[in-house]
Amino acid sequence: MKKVAIFAIVLLMAIAGFAETLTIYTYSSFVSGIGNEIKPIFEKMYDCKINFVSMSSGSLVARLILEKSNPKADVVIGLSQSQIPEVLDQNLLIPYKPTNIASVVNKSFLIDPLYRVIPFDYGALAIDYSKSLKNPPKTFDDLLSSQYAHTLVIEDPRTSTTGLDFLLWTIAIYGDKWQDYWQKLMPTIKTVTSGWDTAFQMLENGEAKMMVSFATDEAYNYYYYKGSDIGVVIPNDEAYVMVEYAGIVKGTKHLSLAQKFIDFVLSKDFQSAVPLNQWMYPVTDVSLPQVFIEHAPVITKTVTIPMGEIKTSLSKWINEWTQIIIK
Repeated sequence: MKKVAIFAIVLLMAIAGFAETLTIYTYSSFVSGIGNEIKPIFEKMYDCKINFVSMSSGSLVARLILEKSNPKADVVIGLSQSQIPEVLDQNLLIPYKPTNIASVVNKSFLIDPLYRVIPFDYGALAIDYSKSLKNPPKTFDDLLSSQYAHTLVIEDPRTSTTGLDFLLWTIAIYGDKWQDYWQKLMPTIKTVTSGWDTAFQMLENGEAKMMVSFATDEAYNYYYYKGSDIGVVIPNDEAYVMVEYAGIVKGTKHLSLAQKFIDFVLSKDFQSAVPLNQWMYPVTDVSLPQVFIEHAPVITKTVTIPMGEIKTSLSKWINEWTQIIIK
């Protein structure tokens, strides 16, 4: 009997040791935020483990391309729409239509008919400013004023999806004259950071007066600090909306579990956790926290760039931006 009991214990330990592990590539604030909340829920649901691997949001695609012949990830989450053309061109993800895809409210977010990328949140870009800054800018042209010299922190579009979408926002506003605008914007720029986290830390620490961020940041401060010394403005009242996507990596060794995770990102458990962790909006019809209703600006007008134009011109735009900024 003792031998049987010992064998059973060893067998159980072996089974536990071989629990299926889903490797997910994403960015660091996802891991430390919503990742902490949803990880134990998914692991309990499917008796598995999640291994988050974090990197800058702008590095996600490069990492997938680097590992294309021998993929290490099963799922990627946190791709912005500006990265999708390259992802699809490189054939990095596989099709999967979630069982709950009908729950996505805004069908324009479903940009791939093969469902290789699935939206999970969205939010409008904005200029965050310290309320110590008198007379904050209201338009993109206002940002060119000498009173804002060396006050604006931007993120590098080569390493940050926030920075990339800010570049695209200015292109959507100024069209062929966007390079002229950036030349004039140079005196306003204090520094260029590799990612959003560093830029936000500079604003919170008082090292900078303004940064490129999101329209929900004032709501974030009210939620955590019962007030805010940060204001937000959407220049020209024309918002550029970032949509974030997830997908299954081509070559995954855990296909069934990866499909379950994609279903999970559209579930009520996941979507309800989006606002107060991602500080973005859920893509399904779940209730918003009161702080969003009271302290996040209502978006009435948006600007976009067609996906086809991003596909053909993005590399050129980034190279041109680099020549302007990095001298």
